[in-house]
Amino acid sequence: MELFEAMRTCRSIRRFRPDPVDECVLWQCLKAAGYAPSGSNAQPWRIIVVNSDEARALLGPAYRKGAAWSMGIYGVTRPPDDDNSRRARMTRSMFELVDNFESIPYYVMFLTELWDNLPDHLAGSAVYPAVHNFMLAARSFGLGTVPTMWFMECEDELRALLEIPEMWHIAALMPLGYPKGRHGPLHRRPIEELVHWNRFGDHRPAPEGLELPGAIEKSR
Repeated sequence: MELFEAMRTCRSIRRFRPDPVDECVLWQCLKAAGYAPSGSNAQPWRIIVVNSDEARALLGPAYRKGAAWSMGIYGVTRPPDDDNSRRARMTRSMFELVDNFESIPYYVMFLTELWDNLPDHLAGSAVYPAVHNFMLAARSFGLGTVPTMWFMECEDELRALLEIPEMWHIAALMPLGYPKGRHGPLHRRPIEELVHWNRFGDHRPAPEGLELPGAIEKSR
């Protein structure tokens, strides 16, 4: 798959089929994560691939608890069956993720090492290029994933189960499997709104006639 096409269609996937994922394909995605750059080539991150029944028993209830808390804050409720708006479809996918979390083929956890002499957002930043490489590789094989954080509802128990050393912090948990439905295209804000030139607040249009392969732009 061409790189821009992979990026343009690498949607956050929350609805998964129970189909097994070939371990050789998973290894290809993990290898792609290992290509990510990091300062001094230190690669201060690690990956734990999880599919044990013990982990599933922890994570399923934790994700439903985290989702209930988060959706309660934002007033998110299950949409009616006849609502097929984009927002309703996205909300429905969030509920499907947590309702069926135990049946997802793999959970891929990215860990980062934090240092006392650097702010966390700098010390931990090297892990996210690896996360994105993993996402793009998964997309190229027809797989789907999404970075999640509701593991925090059972983090102490999960760390103990997986025997994670104290200096390693969980940066993201990525459910991995074959999606129900289709990948992208994505809907994103025009890049001209997000890019500033020389100082914050100064924008410029893309050159006339320039064709940038990318996401469908959101209407403003």
